[in-house]
Amino acid sequence: MISAETLDKAVRRGIISADQRDRIAALAAEPELAEAVEAGRDEPLRLVGGSNDLFVTIGAVLATAGLLFALQAALGAEATLIAALVGAFIWVMAEFVTRQRRMKLASTVLGLGFMAAIVTILSVFVADRLGLDAIASPVQALALRPVIGAHGGLFFAVSAMAAIAYFLRFRVPVMAGVLAVTIAGAAFFYTTLFFYDGVTSGAVAMPMLDQLPQVIARALYVPLVCGLLVFSAAVALDLNDRERFTIWSDCAFWLHVVSAPLLVHPLFILATGQDVAFGRIEPGTSASVMLGLLIAGFLYVALAIDRRSLLIPTLAYFGTLGIYYLIDRAANTSGIPPFALILLVIGGMIIVFGAGWQGIRRLIIATTLPTSLLTRLPPIRT
Repeated sequence: MISAETLDKAVRRGIISADQRDRIAALAAEPELAEAVEAGRDEPLRLVGGSNDLFVTIGAVLATAGLLFALQAALGAEATLIAALVGAFIWVMAEFVTRQRRMKLASTVLGLGFMAAIVTILSVFVADRLGLDAIASPVQALALRPVIGAHGGLFFAVSAMAAIAYFLRFRVPVMAGVLAVTIAGAAFFYTTLFFYDGVTSGAVAMPMLDQLPQVIARALYVPLVCGLLVFSAAVALDLNDRERFTIWSDCAFWLHVVSAPLLVHPLFILATGQDVAFGRIEPGTSASVMLGLLIAGFLYVALAIDRRSLLIPTLAYFGTLGIYYLIDRAANTSGIPPFALILLVIGGMIIVFGAGWQGIRRLIIATTLPTSLLTRLPPIRT
């Protein structure tokens, strides 16, 4: 079997492209993938590479934890140095676990651990530069505005560059999700500063207590826009790899995981009229109708793009909030605990869609979308 070093060398010399390298590595590491596609079964979820992958993941976590505790005992409160040494240790492990062995779960855990080390270093740096430990009141925090924007930009920019550098080196798909979270966090941060500047300059009045729900509802457009952008990027990657063979498909998986909560929460509140300040839903049939349409819409989109990663967070959110509202009346009249009905509804939907996913796709998507669009979407298995 061709080694990973040989494939990387072939890319550097221009013999093959990076995309071709990923396809070859995927076929070499998972020969059953092509057979599964040809046989019409569901696509393999490439998050765990087997028992050995799980075994190495446990070892990597234990080794990193052991190093962390040892450094804390030896260096005390030197958080920056400790995080830097742990990050370097994780990078060295990734050179073997990820670049040499291509272990998927271990690579994901190591990547997240590396980013945690980077975030720790940046957090300590920003806290020291701004003197956050000495802040005892909100009034003192307001004095940070002239410099907090630059430091926040530094925090998010370096975090994004670290995620990109790690991905370019190790090709770990979870870094796509980390990058999306970083960009969304920067959008939240600078939107908050923008409105704060409007209030302090007198362009925007400080909201009264009864205006807070309206203010929070308007703030929901920030995660909604971020969610739409992340979702669009994920769909673009999916359309570029309809058969789900390359690493870009795995990146799309993590982007869908990030985009789902960013989309679901704002749409749920805006569509149903939920009181965002006190967690209530306005009574009436319009909220129920809109909630049902939202659930149906997310189900349809998830089926169309063949992504359960978009559906799972959606069902979890609607199960805890939306479906509770829909069945609350029935529970009160029948005497059945609402929690029991929630479990029944969510569990039933997961079983139905999990067991008959491709059949439902054929029944709904193949009969409702034009052929010109179906040829661009992930193929519907028979």
